[in-house]
Amino acid sequence: MKLPIFVAIVEDDKHYNNALKKIIDYDNDMNCIEQFYNGTDAFNRLPALKPEIILMDINLPEKSGTELVRELKPLMGNTQFIMCTSFEDDAYIYEALKAGASGYIIKGDSLQEIIGAIKECNQGGAPMSFGIARRVLSFFQHEKEENKGLDELTKTENEVLALLAEGLLYKEIADRKNVSPETVKKQVGSIYRKLHVNNKIEAINKLNQNKI
Repeated sequence: MKLPIFVAIVEDDKHYNNALKKIIDYDNDMNCIEQFYNGTDAFNRLPALKPEIILMDINLPEKSGTELVRELKPLMGNTQFIMCTSFEDDAYIYEALKAGASGYIIKGDSLQEIIGAIKECNQGGAPMSFGIARRVLSFFQHEKEENKGLDELTKTENEVLALLAEGLLYKEIADRKNVSPETVKKQVGSIYRKLHVNNKIEAINKLNQNKI
Protein backbone atom coordinates (compact mmCIF):
# COMPACT_ATOMS: atom_id res chain seq x y z
CA MET A 1 0.00 0.00 0.00
CA LYS A 2 1.31 3.41 -0.98
CA LEU A 3 2.02 5.66 2.01
CA PRO A 4 0.53 9.16 1.95
CA ILE A 5 2.66 12.30 1.68
CA PHE A 6 2.99 13.73 5.18
CA VAL A 7 2.40 17.49 5.08
CA ALA A 8 2.68 20.17 7.77
CA ILE A 9 1.14 23.63 7.48
CA VAL A 10 2.66 26.82 8.91
CA GLU A 11 0.06 29.57 8.44
CA ASP A 12 -1.17 32.15 10.97
CA ASP A 13 -4.55 32.68 9.26
CA LYS A 14 -6.56 29.95 10.98
CA HIS A 15 -9.32 29.96 8.38
CA TYR A 16 -6.87 29.47 5.50
CA ASN A 17 -4.82 27.00 7.54
CA ASN A 18 -7.90 24.87 8.15
CA ALA A 19 -8.95 25.12 4.50
CA LEU A 20 -5.54 23.78 3.48
CA LYS A 21 -5.77 20.95 6.00
CA LYS A 22 -9.23 20.00 4.78
CA ILE A 23 -8.24 19.77 1.13
CA ILE A 24 -5.00 17.92 1.96
CA ASP A 25 -6.75 15.32 4.12
CA TYR A 26 -9.46 14.90 1.47
CA ASP A 27 -6.80 13.77 -1.03
CA ASN A 28 -5.99 10.05 -0.67
CA ASP A 29 -2.32 10.65 -1.52
CA MET A 30 -1.53 12.95 1.41
CA ASN A 31 -2.12 13.58 5.07
CA CYS A 32 -1.79 16.77 7.12
CA ILE A 33 0.11 15.68 10.23
CA GLU A 34 0.24 19.06 12.00
CA GLN A 35 -0.80 22.72 11.80
CA PHE A 36 1.21 25.65 13.15
CA TYR A 37 0.16 29.26 13.60
CA ASN A 38 3.42 30.98 14.60
CA GLY A 39 7.10 30.72 13.78
CA THR A 40 8.44 29.76 17.19
CA ASP A 41 6.12 26.81 17.67
CA ALA A 42 6.90 25.59 14.16
CA PHE A 43 10.66 25.88 14.71
CA ASN A 44 10.53 23.97 17.98
CA ARG A 45 8.35 21.09 16.84
CA LEU A 46 8.85 20.53 13.12
CA PRO A 47 12.23 18.72 13.25
CA ALA A 48 10.77 15.91 15.37
CA LEU A 49 7.75 15.50 13.09
CA LYS A 50 9.82 15.14 9.90
CA PRO A 51 7.06 15.87 7.35
CA GLU A 52 7.94 15.34 3.71
CA ILE A 53 6.42 18.69 2.68
CA ILE A 54 5.90 21.90 4.64
CA LEU A 55 3.56 24.60 3.33
CA MET A 56 5.11 27.78 4.73
CA ASP A 57 3.65 31.27 4.92
CA ILE A 58 6.15 34.16 4.97
CA ASN A 59 4.51 36.72 7.23
CA LEU A 60 4.27 34.84 10.54
CA PRO A 61 4.21 35.96 14.18
CA GLU A 62 7.54 35.69 16.07
CA LYS A 63 9.63 34.31 13.18
CA SER A 64 9.20 34.76 9.43
CA GLY A 65 8.71 31.85 7.07
CA THR A 66 11.94 32.66 5.24
CA GLU A 67 13.86 32.59 8.53
CA LEU A 68 12.28 29.24 9.35
CA VAL A 69 13.31 27.73 6.02
CA ARG A 70 16.88 29.03 6.40
CA GLU A 71 17.18 27.62 9.94
CA LEU A 72 15.27 24.36 9.49
CA LYS A 73 16.62 23.27 6.10
CA PRO A 74 19.99 22.10 7.50
CA LEU A 75 18.15 20.15 10.24
CA MET A 76 15.57 18.58 7.92
CA GLY A 77 17.42 17.43 4.83
CA ASN A 78 14.62 15.15 3.61
CA THR A 79 11.89 17.79 3.95
CA GLN A 80 10.87 20.10 1.12
CA PHE A 81 9.57 23.60 1.84
CA ILE A 82 6.95 25.29 -0.34
CA MET A 83 6.29 28.95 0.34
CA CYS A 84 2.53 29.61 0.26
CA THR A 85 2.06 33.33 0.59
CA SER A 86 0.39 36.48 -0.70
CA PHE A 87 3.75 38.23 -1.28
CA GLU A 88 4.79 38.49 -4.93
CA ASP A 89 7.66 40.97 -4.50
CA ASP A 90 10.96 39.97 -6.10
CA ALA A 91 12.85 40.38 -2.82
CA TYR A 92 10.59 37.91 -0.99
CA ILE A 93 10.78 35.38 -3.83
CA TYR A 94 14.56 35.38 -4.17
CA GLU A 95 15.20 35.43 -0.42
CA ALA A 96 12.92 32.42 0.07
CA LEU A 97 14.49 30.45 -2.78
CA LYS A 98 17.97 31.37 -1.59
CA ALA A 99 17.05 30.20 1.93
CA GLY A 100 16.24 26.76 0.54
CA ALA A 101 12.57 26.75 -0.49
CA SER A 102 11.78 24.23 -3.25
CA GLY A 103 8.66 26.03 -4.45
CA TYR A 104 6.78 29.31 -4.25
CA ILE A 105 3.03 29.49 -4.72
CA ILE A 106 0.50 32.26 -4.20
CA LYS A 107 -2.53 32.06 -1.93
CA GLY A 108 -4.66 33.23 -4.83
CA ASP A 109 -4.05 29.89 -6.55
CA SER A 110 -6.88 27.38 -6.27
CA LEU A 111 -6.66 24.76 -3.55
CA GLN A 112 -6.44 22.08 -6.26
CA GLU A 113 -3.41 23.86 -7.75
CA ILE A 114 -1.82 23.84 -4.30
CA ILE A 115 -2.47 20.10 -4.00
CA GLY A 116 -0.81 19.67 -7.39
CA ALA A 117 2.16 21.72 -6.20
CA ILE A 118 2.62 19.46 -3.17
CA LYS A 119 2.64 16.34 -5.35
CA GLU A 120 4.99 17.93 -7.87
CA CYS A 121 7.41 18.96 -5.13
CA ASN A 122 7.31 15.48 -3.57
CA GLN A 123 8.32 14.04 -6.95
CA GLY A 124 11.37 16.30 -7.12
CA GLY A 125 9.83 19.28 -8.92
CA ALA A 126 10.00 22.97 -8.08
CA PRO A 127 6.39 24.20 -8.23
CA MET A 128 5.78 27.90 -8.78
CA SER A 129 2.70 29.93 -9.52
CA PHE A 130 2.68 31.16 -13.12
CA GLY A 131 3.42 34.77 -12.23
CA ILE A 132 6.25 33.76 -9.90
CA ALA A 133 7.87 31.55 -12.55
CA ARG A 134 7.77 34.49 -14.98
CA ARG A 135 9.49 36.72 -12.42
CA VAL A 136 12.22 34.16 -11.73
CA LEU A 137 12.81 33.63 -15.46
CA SER A 138 12.97 37.38 -16.01
CA PHE A 139 15.50 37.72 -13.19
CA PHE A 140 17.87 35.15 -14.68
CA GLN A 141 17.50 36.59 -18.17
CA HIS A 142 18.33 40.04 -16.82
CA GLU A 143 21.27 38.63 -14.86
CA LYS A 144 22.59 36.95 -18.00
CA GLU A 145 22.30 40.25 -19.89
CA GLU A 146 24.08 42.07 -17.05
CA ASN A 147 27.00 39.62 -17.21
CA LYS A 148 27.19 39.68 -20.98
CA GLY A 149 29.53 42.69 -21.05
CA LEU A 150 31.95 41.08 -18.61
CA ASP A 151 32.14 37.99 -20.82
CA GLU A 152 33.22 40.20 -23.72
CA LEU A 153 36.25 41.66 -21.92
CA THR A 154 39.66 40.44 -23.04
CA LYS A 155 42.09 38.93 -20.54
CA THR A 156 44.02 42.20 -20.40
CA GLU A 157 40.84 44.24 -19.91
CA ASN A 158 39.79 41.96 -17.07
CA GLU A 159 43.18 42.48 -15.45
CA VAL A 160 42.91 46.25 -15.84
CA LEU A 161 39.40 46.26 -14.38
CA ALA A 162 40.60 44.21 -11.41
CA LEU A 163 43.41 46.71 -10.80
CA LEU A 164 40.94 49.58 -11.01
CA ALA A 165 38.86 47.79 -8.39
CA GLU A 166 41.94 47.67 -6.16
CA GLY A 167 42.08 51.47 -6.33
CA LEU A 168 45.10 51.85 -8.62
CA LEU A 169 45.45 54.96 -10.79
CA TYR A 170 46.07 54.83 -14.54
CA LYS A 171 49.80 55.51 -14.06
CA GLU A 172 50.09 52.80 -11.42
CA ILE A 173 48.30 50.32 -13.68
CA ALA A 174 50.59 51.34 -16.55
CA ASP A 175 53.66 50.67 -14.41
CA ARG A 176 52.25 47.32 -13.31
CA LYS A 177 51.48 46.29 -16.91
CA ASN A 178 54.61 47.85 -18.46
CA VAL A 179 52.58 50.00 -20.85
CA SER A 180 51.93 53.73 -21.18
CA PRO A 181 49.16 55.52 -19.24
CA GLU A 182 47.62 56.38 -22.61
CA THR A 183 47.32 52.66 -23.41
CA VAL A 184 45.62 52.06 -20.08
CA LYS A 185 43.24 54.94 -20.80
CA LYS A 186 42.24 53.34 -24.11
CA GLN A 187 41.76 49.95 -22.45
CA VAL A 188 39.53 51.52 -19.79
CA GLY A 189 37.50 53.22 -22.52
CA SER A 190 36.99 49.85 -24.19
CA ILE A 191 35.92 48.35 -20.85
CA TYR A 192 33.32 51.10 -20.35
CA ARG A 193 31.88 50.54 -23.84
CA LYS A 194 31.59 46.78 -23.41
CA LEU A 195 30.04 47.06 -19.96
CA HIS A 196 27.72 49.91 -21.01
CA VAL A 197 28.88 52.09 -18.11
CA ASN A 198 30.04 55.69 -17.91
CA ASN A 199 32.63 55.68 -15.16
CA LYS A 200 34.95 53.64 -12.94
CA ILE A 201 32.43 53.29 -10.10
CA GLU A 202 29.79 51.74 -12.37
CA ALA A 203 32.37 49.39 -13.90
CA ILE A 204 33.59 48.23 -10.48
CA ASN A 205 30.01 47.78 -9.25
CA LYS A 206 29.26 45.54 -12.21
CA LEU A 207 32.39 43.52 -11.49
CA ASN A 208 31.43 43.14 -7.81
CA GLN A 209 27.83 42.16 -8.63
CA ASN A 210 29.15 39.36 -10.81
CA LYS A 211 31.04 37.96 -7.82
CA ILE A 212 27.93 37.71 -5.61
